[in-house]
Amino acid sequence: MPRRSYFQELAEDMDKLLLWADVRHEQHAKIARRIAKLHKHVRAVGEELVQAEPTGKLARREPDKLRDIRAARPDGPRKIWKKFTAAGFTNRLKGAWLARAAGCTLGAIVEGWSIEDMEAMAEYSGVDFPPTDYWPVAATPQRVRYGLSRCADYTRDGMKHMPVDDDLTYTLLGLLILEEYGPDFTTKQVGQAWRKYLPMAYTAEKVALDNLNAGVSWKKAGVKNNPYMEWIGADIRSDPWGYAAPGWPEKAAELAYRDAYISHRYNGIYGEMFFAAAIAAAFTMDDHLDECRSGMTEIPAKCRLYKDLTWAFGQIEKLEDFRHARRLVDKRFGKMSGVHTNNNAALTIFGLALGGLDVTKVLSITVAMGLDNDCTAATAGSLVGAVVGAKAIDPHWTRPFRGKVRTYMIDREWFTNVDIVKRFTAAAKAVWET
Repeated sequence: MPRRSYFQELAEDMDKLLLWADVRHEQHAKIARRIAKLHKHVRAVGEELVQAEPTGKLARREPDKLRDIRAARPDGPRKIWKKFTAAGFTNRLKGAWLARAAGCTLGAIVEGWSIEDMEAMAEYSGVDFPPTDYWPVAATPQRVRYGLSRCADYTRDGMKHMPVDDDLTYTLLGLLILEEYGPDFTTKQVGQAWRKYLPMAYTAEKVALDNLNAGVSWKKAGVKNNPYMEWIGADIRSDPWGYAAPGWPEKAAELAYRDAYISHRYNGIYGEMFFAAAIAAAFTMDDHLDECRSGMTEIPAKCRLYKDLTWAFGQIEKLEDFRHARRLVDKRFGKMSGVHTNNNAALTIFGLALGGLDVTKVLSITVAMGLDNDCTAATAGSLVGAVVGAKAIDPHWTRPFRGKVRTYMIDREWFTNVDIVKRFTAAAKAVWET
């Protein structure tokens, strides 16, 4: 995915400068002193930017401490159920997990692609677009993802199990955290689990994991040298907390907060809290957009994510199709990174709105809109799947998994879908008993 920047002219100037530095270095020109001076200046400006944190009214609108976040929330349901009941929950939980996995797998090998490139691949391979089944081909079939699965393993005929992906791995890591530390786990323990189970990570998670491995405190692992602190990485870790706190949005958001803080701040944290609360509400509702509105009540009412979600809901009646939805997002968010929390959250809302309660349509449309579309389709899958349940998912999405899931976690590479549902059900009972 090409790098986006609000400062595109500066980015182009820096690219050109580096090209000149390369060519003069190759020509053995005397540039070492100039490069050293430039490097020193760039580092100094970078440190100034690191220190230029939000202050005053902006800081109060977007707090990082849980008590302050809660104080800034609008009114909400907080706790929908009076007690946990497994009746009907198992089917919904299985639906949420399987639809999440299907959306993630469908989007994985076209992650970040433009609509035009996805459409061209669909035309080349003779399938519908938006895609209504897994892709029959991969553009780079032998490319390996996460050191374990080839892109060909994500295709319709090449799949032998649920292939590895970070979106699914983090869901199962959340399950392990709940099992090993209990519902009262701390952010410090999240960091311990990361060091125990994660051999790799990307963007904000990589920074946090590297910091933890270097001895940085869990309190600072998410901010030290981390310009990715509002990207989508925490958002994609929201699902286990919604699964573990069904009918209790406030608790799901609290669990999500403890997880998000290890790697994110500001809207990065709110993204995980919002979707965790929405998924928790989804187990009690028959409308997946209502669940998202409930999720919004667990984040600050004046934060940027809340405003962007409010905008997204305001566009629903105007949406023409997935292309129009993407144009609206591009117009509003401009040069924002394609893997940011806020623009992808808006696309997730649009995918749910356009797809309704039809799982295939939700997954298909959400992937077709692009940006970080394996993440958005996975989250949309959780939300619609938790409403309609596993029985409403067409078997062509789940049959290729053959009941098995692969992750890249250390000593926890394989899971089964049956076991995952049983263990999350047990985790939900434990959360409700706290």
